[in-house]
Amino acid sequence: MTATAIELIDVTAGYDRGPVLEHASLTIARGSFAGIIGPSGAGKTTLLKTVLGMTTRTGGRVVVNGLELGPHRHPRSVGYVPQVETVDWTFPATVENVVMMGLEHRPGSLPWASRHERRLIGAVLEQLGLHGLSGRHIRDLSGGQQHRVFLARALVGKPGILILDEPTSSVDIKTRDDILHHLADLNAAGTTILMTTHELNSLAAHLPWVICVNRGIVAEGNPTAIFTDPILSRTFDAPMRVVRDPETGNLLVAEAGSHPPLASVRGAQ
Repeated sequence: MTATAIELIDVTAGYDRGPVLEHASLTIARGSFAGIIGPSGAGKTTLLKTVLGMTTRTGGRVVVNGLELGPHRHPRSVGYVPQVETVDWTFPATVENVVMMGLEHRPGSLPWASRHERRLIGAVLEQLGLHGLSGRHIRDLSGGQQHRVFLARALVGKPGILILDEPTSSVDIKTRDDILHHLADLNAAGTTILMTTHELNSLAAHLPWVICVNRGIVAEGNPTAIFTDPILSRTFDAPMRVVRDPETGNLLVAEAGSHPPLASVRGAQ
């Protein structure tokens, strides 16, 4: 087992319409908890899918868990949670059906779970607060429950690397915090986590490692080093301003000119 979980070396990748990510080089150490930020269409999801072997790569190398990915080769021991908004909720599947998809290389071809598999599925559902929902149809769940079902699908195979695309989008604050606590616990137990997010203030500023993407890697590092006016302005192709909340000391990010100064906001309340 290598000390590096994920490595991209001068990677250019995209889809049939052309490259989205160009000359990207990135190293994710084993045990990292890293967040990817950048504007829409900048290549965040493409970067994740490239690590998963789901894009057309025209240049560079991708190494996951010490093994280089060739054409049409998917990495082992990697769990993936897609954007929930991309899921077809009319597909007739129960919670158990969805989670069972995360069990790699199932023996035989039975369409139902074995007793052992049901125990595995039940354990991960209980861990995520979904006990008793295995027979429910996924379309009948709340948004937060749907997010956790797809997280359960990724976790049931006990992956060493967990990749998530906008795992806290379109959920309320409590659900977002619950998901982040689960991810923090998984990371503390040794799981390497790589995720995308748009939530700069509430999420990315508190991650241990941040990667800025805009068709390539703009910058990476700890939030204190990355959350600066010049780096975020280059990342988002727009003037960005970073300040600290005078009460909490937290970093706050705003598009310059689109929001009044913090003191003005507080004075108006």
